[in-house]
Amino acid sequence: MNEPAPAGDGALFEFVVRLGDNALVLGQRLSEWTGHGPVLEEDLALTNVALDLIGQARLWLQYAAEAEGRGRSEDDLAYFRDAHQFRNVLLVEQLNGDYARTTVRQFLFDVWHRELLKALAASRDSRISAIAQKAAREVEYHLQRSADWVIRLGDGTEESHARTQRALDELWPFTGELFRSDAVDAEMLQRGAGCEFEALRAPWHHRVLAVCTEATLVVPSDGWMQSGGKAGRHGEHFSYLLAEMQSVRRSIPGERW
Repeated sequence: MNEPAPAGDGALFEFVVRLGDNALVLGQRLSEWTGHGPVLEEDLALTNVALDLIGQARLWLQYAAEAEGRGRSEDDLAYFRDAHQFRNVLLVEQLNGDYARTTVRQFLFDVWHRELLKALAASRDSRISAIAQKAAREVEYHLQRSADWVIRLGDGTEESHARTQRALDELWPFTGELFRSDAVDAEMLQRGAGCEFEALRAPWHHRVLAVCTEATLVVPSDGWMQSGGKAGRHGEHFSYLLAEMQSVRRSIPGERW
């Protein structure tokens, strides 16, 4: 049985809501492809990945709501927060673009997500550990799929290679935020409930380099990196994503669904 979260735990709320927001926002982005995939099989596969992420978001946001102790639910957190109140990393909110860009974004996140969940599976917080272990099984498939597609596109035609390399170059500056820690992360690490984000960099880079090498892609050099998503600073397109995601629920705010 899952233990209830200690109500009013600000650090726990902030830490867990970030995990939920990452999954929720990326799931919403991927859902934009539903009915528009390049082939029917891939259309269904990508939709299933989106559903997996939405399911993970529910678990994280439910726990975050309990930790907050203000009577909100996971639905309240998903549908009744404004852009500056979301704490997802900037990578997951980037526009889909073409299929190469969506694939590269997914791959870069999947590699990090897998390493993060592996680390959180050892959390002293039983709920964090349980959710991480459940989600990790789904993310293994996500990573296998996105890595295969990066290789297929990168080592495919001249056009697919060029598009995939361009996507990698454009999205790379959003990867630095994945490994940055702040006071919330430090507190959760001290409790034994979080993880050391910088420690995820080496295995992440190793896997990314291996796949990109097989895909005949050049991994960009690290330079100036974008950040701010974990602090609620998002790009200009993020509000449009939220407007589409939240419009039905906000249209009848007091209704029971």
